[in-house]
Amino acid sequence: MRVRSKRYKKESEQTGKETLSLAAAVEKVKSFKSVKFDQTVECVMQLGIDPKQADQLVRGSISLPNGIGKQKRVIAFCEDSDIEAAKEAGAVEAGCDELVKKISDGWADFDVAIASPKVMGKVGKLGRVLGPQGKMPSPKNGTVTADVTGAVAEFAAGKVEYRNDSGGNVHAVVGKQSFETGKLIENIEAFVAHIKKIKPAAAKGTYIKKMCISATMSPGITVDL
Repeated sequence: MRVRSKRYKKESEQTGKETLSLAAAVEKVKSFKSVKFDQTVECVMQLGIDPKQADQLVRGSISLPNGIGKQKRVIAFCEDSDIEAAKEAGAVEAGCDELVKKISDGWADFDVAIASPKVMGKVGKLGRVLGPQGKMPSPKNGTVTADVTGAVAEFAAGKVEYRNDSGGNVHAVVGKQSFETGKLIENIEAFVAHIKKIKPAAAKGTYIKKMCISATMSPGITVDL
């Protein structure tokens, strides 16, 4: 059983079981500053979907209006003619055959992998390696695209990927605790609006059942929907 720190327990007591407006919830999360680093703020929504049904899966990516306060290490699987442009856009590694071999040999020091459709035949062999890590390029989240350079730039700047888990929950980083309240609210509202927009047609009943926001080392706050 996970043991919570005295700090965490104290902060949990401050939150109680109350449900707050988005603005109040953001202010509450920002008030938890008893750790010595700038905590990441995350938004989690419990969705009324059946994760076992392929036509109800929720997955994709979004560029939030105020970024997330962190750059990502991005690699690009592309043809030789695109290598230089991909690196100039922010890729830490770019190429195809050599990059596929490097990852097959165990290298995994990156956050996001972008791929051109033209080389996916070779990248596909990495499915067993990158799939479990959540790093396998996919058209569904915008990481398989003909515009490799543009995708590299967006993800390097902090474009957010999301996918529902086995419990029907979807979550995403929405910023840092140091962000201004208004900027965090804008990011969260943008994420919620995006998730609403892509509601699966097969999903019935209440779509967003519950929503919480939290910081890395702090308890979650339930937001009034």
